[in-house]
Amino acid sequence: MARMMKAAAFIDKGRIEIVEKPVPDVGPNDALVRITTTTICGTDVHILKGEYPVAQGLTVGHEPVGVIEKLGSAVQGYTEGQRVIAGAICPDFNSYAAQDGYPSQDGSYLAARGLCGCHGYKATAGWRFGNLIDGTQAEYVLVPDAQANLAPIPDGLTDEQVLMCPDIMSTGFKGAENANIKIGDTVVVLAQGPIGLCATAGARLLGATTIIAVDGNDHRLGIAKKMGADVTLNFRNVDIVDEVMKLTGGKGADSSIEALGTQTTFAQAMKVLKPGGTLSSLGVYSEDLSIPLAQFAAGLGDHTIRTALCPGGKERMRRLMNVIAAQRLDLGVLVTHQRKLDDIVEAYDLFAHQRDGVLKIAIKP
Repeated sequence: MARMMKAAAFIDKGRIEIVEKPVPDVGPNDALVRITTTTICGTDVHILKGEYPVAQGLTVGHEPVGVIEKLGSAVQGYTEGQRVIAGAICPDFNSYAAQDGYPSQDGSYLAARGLCGCHGYKATAGWRFGNLIDGTQAEYVLVPDAQANLAPIPDGLTDEQVLMCPDIMSTGFKGAENANIKIGDTVVVLAQGPIGLCATAGARLLGATTIIAVDGNDHRLGIAKKMGADVTLNFRNVDIVDEVMKLTGGKGADSSIEALGTQTTFAQAMKVLKPGGTLSSLGVYSEDLSIPLAQFAAGLGDHTIRTALCPGGKERMRRLMNVIAAQRLDLGVLVTHQRKLDDIVEAYDLFAHQRDGVLKIAIKP
């Protein structure tokens, strides 16, 4: 008789519930990880609301911290009982897309099912957990291509310290990396949720010297200061574009990072840029976007717009955990609440409605 486990599954629009599922079987290239801590992401809320489609019954979640329970026969260099994380993005690094430099867009594993062609390129398909395979809001998760995707946790780091690495930290840092930041730059980061806060921290680490954090919540703006923001602007009190232009002497910012995913914040991110500036987009959008014509200079302004899905793989995770271990950044402060897996429905309600100063919730089976 199969061992059973608890898992949070997408049932229907507006319904994620705890169900029982068999503990996954382990293939040669897989690893079974016993989850010790996971969390809820804004993308999970998009799934809950029916704004991002996934299969009914799919286990949601994509941010695993845990212990290796069982290793596949072909996986080398790891031991059962070892503490590990895996990125939210779990590509096959042998794929064309990965070797082309776009592992997050790798759908090669779908080709055998007729769901992917063109050498395995498929937008967002590198994101497997809670998207195309069962995810991490469960007692166990099966990690595919484990040798390339499992990263050992350095001694002395807690689950909460590394919980942001699989997605939030990787995504926020990618937003900063995509913003073409140079030493001495001025960068505007719109929205200071967990990803925006990580983008603010990433901009500082990359050498920006004037970081302008924008949000409508003064508590989050206070945290942004701790993450490296030099100036904080509450959009409820000031005109963001006017303020940025004043701060830059009318030039505009070198880069902007849009970390929410709305038409309003995307347009503002465009409007605050200098000619030749870069807009780095991290938002998950649920409808078509319009580009403000004047600030886009009718397409003649030498602007760059870059989108991103966070990088995964063990080397990315190793580097991010190095930042934490070296005490360059403390993201444990983003974990504001803890809940048991059995209470995840209430945790979703708390997170989705942004009550009680919530930033991230540590979910523990």
